[in-house]
Amino acid sequence: MFLTYIGAEGGRNEVWYLDTGATNHMCGEKALFTSLEPNDGEVSFGDASKISVEERGVIAVTLNGKEVHRNDVFYVPGLKSNILSLGQLVEKGYCVRLRDGTLAMKDHERREVVKVKMTTNRLFTLRMDAKETVCLARTEEEEESWLWHHRMGHLGFTGLKLLSHSKMVEGLPMISPPQKVCEACTKEKMKRQMFEGGKSRRARRQLELVHSDIAGPFETTSVGGSKYYITFTDDFSRKCWVYFLREKSEALDRFKEFKAMAEKESGQPLKVLRTDRGGEYTSRLFDEFCKEWGISHQLTAAYSPQQNGVAERKNLTIMNMARSMVKGKGLPKKFWAEAVQVVAYLLNRCPTKSVKFMTLFEAWIGWKPSVKHLRVFGCVAYAHVPDHGRKKLDDKSEKCIFVGYAPMSKAYKLYNPVTEKAIISRDVVFEKDNSWSWDEAVRSTKGMFFDDDDEEDGGQEAKDEMGGAEQPSPPS
Repeated sequence: MFLTYIGAEGGRNEVWYLDTGATNHMCGEKALFTSLEPNDGEVSFGDASKISVEERGVIAVTLNGKEVHRNDVFYVPGLKSNILSLGQLVEKGYCVRLRDGTLAMKDHERREVVKVKMTTNRLFTLRMDAKETVCLARTEEEEESWLWHHRMGHLGFTGLKLLSHSKMVEGLPMISPPQKVCEACTKEKMKRQMFEGGKSRRARRQLELVHSDIAGPFETTSVGGSKYYITFTDDFSRKCWVYFLREKSEALDRFKEFKAMAEKESGQPLKVLRTDRGGEYTSRLFDEFCKEWGISHQLTAAYSPQQNGVAERKNLTIMNMARSMVKGKGLPKKFWAEAVQVVAYLLNRCPTKSVKFMTLFEAWIGWKPSVKHLRVFGCVAYAHVPDHGRKKLDDKSEKCIFVGYAPMSKAYKLYNPVTEKAIISRDVVFEKDNSWSWDEAVRSTKGMFFDDDDEEDGGQEAKDEMGGAEQPSPPS
């Protein structure tokens, strides 16, 4: 069907017809376009007449008091009706349903964005003004860009756009940087003057050179009891691994774990380790271990952290993103370790100037990672409670917060603030826009759903932070 009737439905600037027969969005008002580009083509009508399509572009209209943008709209001079092509919206991932004289449309996350009733003329119209009662989410492009900004741990939009346009990962849509700024990023990320540094030789294979540094102590102990974390960054791929420490003296044990894992994964021996002169790196035991395995241990000059710049900048980036993630969802500071682990996981799937045309993950492992499974850190999540873990009248899901990706399972890591236990589950429903209300009084649920000594498999519970090994991708 192609609609030309306007009648009493309103002015042509206000009313848009939802059309199942139109192949493209069309508008005859040039003033509604914010940008236009040349386009050659014609539009055919039911009476065999044709009108040329001179240009196509982006329109700006007002809906519910907000400016809404719609891309790829044909500018058809002389067209008396504004047309929204349902077919074009379906291609964008929307789901359209016609039932009982009502047209309902949902986005790719199954949220209802449009619901209109059929008019007396058997047409479906959408009035673009604040008076019409229409449920519409934020513009699809801007909303999706903000969603992925949060999913990627508040990664800058420049990096997100590069990641998307260069197709370095799978599952990431096209990103359009919004005009607004992220409040959490503005508060928690601060630029500093860069040190002038000469060009140093880059490693040519995995583990030829590894940079390491320790961050801490943190004034707030993590959920798992840690006060420090140690990073290991491969100079060739710039991939980073994070391990958590209760005391600095555990650095050697974590280095042994990293060495065994990385050498097994890459098939290459670790040749050079570069660190600062902290006591945890200069101990007799650490020195003996490096000599035993033929590892050259390079130390910075006293009070010259710039010589270990790769590790220092990595820690700065990690802490900036971790603070933004914790602050963005209003989480208590004790979740810093979970945020740091997720940031390391995300950074390995992000672009960097040091590695061209691929992510750090691909540079290390050799294939592109997927980001389809990523979710917003700190959001409310509901974990399914298996049948053997509940009684007949108990709830089938448990309200938690999302705190990471399971290190040894294709699953998500959740935390229940009421029971103060971590849960590993693949059957999770996320509410990305909702945060846990920490001001509410925590009610004890002891004995309500589970026996006190219950440690069921359905929610593998662990209080320690995630391990430093690369985490597998949980199912979407």
